[in-house]
Amino acid sequence: MTKTPVLALLALVSIPAFALVPPDYHEPPNNFRAEIEAGFQLNTGNTDSTSFNGRTRLVYDTSKATQEGTFKAYYAADSESTTAERYDLQYQSNYKLKGGYVFGRGEFVSDKFGAYTDIYTISSGYGFDAIATGRTKLSLEVGPGYRYNMPIDTDDDPDPSAEKEVILRTAAKFEQKIHEYTTFNADLTAEIGQNNNTLLLDMGYKNTLFQDWAFKVGVNMKYTEVVPEGSKQTDTITTFNLLYTFQ
Repeated sequence: MTKTPVLALLALVSIPAFALVPPDYHEPPNNFRAEIEAGFQLNTGNTDSTSFNGRTRLVYDTSKATQEGTFKAYYAADSESTTAERYDLQYQSNYKLKGGYVFGRGEFVSDKFGAYTDIYTISSGYGFDAIATGRTKLSLEVGPGYRYNMPIDTDDDPDPSAEKEVILRTAAKFEQKIHEYTTFNADLTAEIGQNNNTLLLDMGYKNTLFQDWAFKVGVNMKYTEVVPEGSKQTDTITTFNLLYTFQ
């Protein structure tokens, strides 16, 4: 067989392929992003205990708005009973403006062993990016809200009444890309009410292992100024998780 028919055949095959996938083709942008992380610990022998924590974060970002939902779960038990059980559900919707965004936010916390077993918080307000570069981002938010707290049962108050009040919520969300594979973030939130004030610090250090997998160290600290008798003002949760990101 001569070379001419072979070259002609290859040219005929390549023309349809070129028409289907032009050289300047790019995948359409994907507005959806998700993160799933989990950590598990099992001890046997002299000490029998189990602990688990998980987090799922979903983000849908368009040119006009951003929708973000987060679910967290913490559980720990020893050979005799459950020692920790907490669930945290958050949702925030941002509508983008020229110089910032307006938001609506809701959060529900169920903490079986916390100073407050059920916490509902809704808020709205205005936010903007104080810093937005390729590696550094700082967003600030402020707005009014409403908080519902159900205190834990105590010997002095076996049937407590729920605390309801209007609050002022402020938040600072910081993210720093240290280098291509490492990111640090810290969110600081303050809720100021007439009867109680809270301060929440949520930090995370993420290091990519390969492709979409990363190792993450997280620290969650919450300070509550007024707590039921016998409860501590500060709760701290430290996690060591494997994280998967897809979009």
